[in-house]
Amino acid sequence: MKTHESEEMYLETILLLSRKQQAVHAIDIAGELGYAKSSVSRAVGLLVGKGYIALNESDEISLTSAGRERAEGVYDRHRVITSLLMKMGADRGLAEDNACRIEHVISPELFEIMKEYEQR
Repeated sequence: MKTHESEEMYLETILLLSRKQQAVHAIDIAGELGYAKSSVSRAVGLLVGKGYIALNESDEISLTSAGRERAEGVYDRHRVITSLLMKMGADRGLAEDNACRIEHVISPELFEIMKEYEQR
């Protein structure tokens, strides 16, 4: 895994998959992201090492409390930014694509301003 952004993308994907299905495996993440299973397996190992996810004896992936907190933060940024971009006139696809990029570089201060504005 090359960047902070990649970590967040994996964590957000695990969070969303865990909301849709009972168990999450590396193959599920690979399918969702369109990556090779070998790439996902490497990323999973790195995320386990950083304490963001855990693997059980069946290789089911779960978020640790630190991983869940980080994933929820990424998803919250994604959701708020997508909503604001759509309110500004972007269609869902354009808003989603750009939210994916913006969510990783936005400052916490600007995000809080955007979140307050979006809740109006």
